[in-house]
Amino acid sequence: MALEARTLTLHGREIRLREYVPSTKDAAGEPLVLLHGISGSSETWVPLLDHFERTGFGRHVLAPDLPGHGDSAAPRADYGLGAMASVVRDVLALTRNRHATIVGHSLGGGIAMQFAYQFPEMCARLVLVDSGGLGPQVSPVLRATALPGANAALTLAVNPATVAIARGIAAACRSCGGKLSPETRELIRHFASLAAPGRRRAFLSIARSLIDLRGQRASAIDKLYLAREVPTLVVWGARDPLIPVAHGRATAEVLPDSRLTVFENAKHFPHVAAPARFGDELERFLTGTAPARLTLDEVVEVLIRASEAAEAPGNVPEKLSSGRHLRPA
Repeated sequence: MALEARTLTLHGREIRLREYVPSTKDAAGEPLVLLHGISGSSETWVPLLDHFERTGFGRHVLAPDLPGHGDSAAPRADYGLGAMASVVRDVLALTRNRHATIVGHSLGGGIAMQFAYQFPEMCARLVLVDSGGLGPQVSPVLRATALPGANAALTLAVNPATVAIARGIAAACRSCGGKLSPETRELIRHFASLAAPGRRRAFLSIARSLIDLRGQRASAIDKLYLAREVPTLVVWGARDPLIPVAHGRATAEVLPDSRLTVFENAKHFPHVAAPARFGDELERFLTGTAPARLTLDEVVEVLIRASEAAEAPGNVPEKLSSGRHLRPA
């Protein structure tokens, strides 16, 4: 088994990709795609990938740096959810995969749901981790990106000089016996990435397309019935200060066959706070469910039935099935 990193060329631009390749050539099941959040990178998944390496996880794992993030190119381009979902499709194509379980954290969760909406035949399962796009409530810090002058403020607050000062302070704290939590270190790494102009431009483009002063504009709640045939695991940190855990609970109610796991001592990065537990939860979910195999015809049928139900007063859209994808525990 091995952890590898390589660069793909997609439409003439570089996409950095971390991979976990299992030791056996006959990897069990479809691959996992791990999608990071806004201003993050595939580095957020390294603790989980290390856990997979220690335990001998049996599936191929792909963790790309999304455009405008990490070591991928940061062009002036469309950073909307639809464009990002298409990038995920293209990364799967370039790695010779047609079907995958999509794991998305924060912004990555919104992209994962968009992927399932655009390419249902390619989506085996969904794992939503402190996901965006499930309700308007969001941290005031993120809402502030909609304010005029946000770019100038970020440039003053996060630049090579301020990042160097912050790292010096952190080093001094460590030398005095202080210790930052894994989640705090992860959050600092996210903010530090915004010192690069291209990353900052991508961050503001994404944030302003999804968030205004009242909160998140994009919501998948009204479309989640389309994912009822896709096994879904929802994971949330109970102390998340950026996106409230109530969004995860509401999602579990909309998708009654989904599984909800709340990490009581975690904040916005449960996969960083407790990678071994997160990995174990993920493995149980994978072994306890059968991958969806949707066709376009099935999706069309669900849309038609939902539309007809909406036109009949008092009717509620019927589920496509009663959870036939679940295996006995």
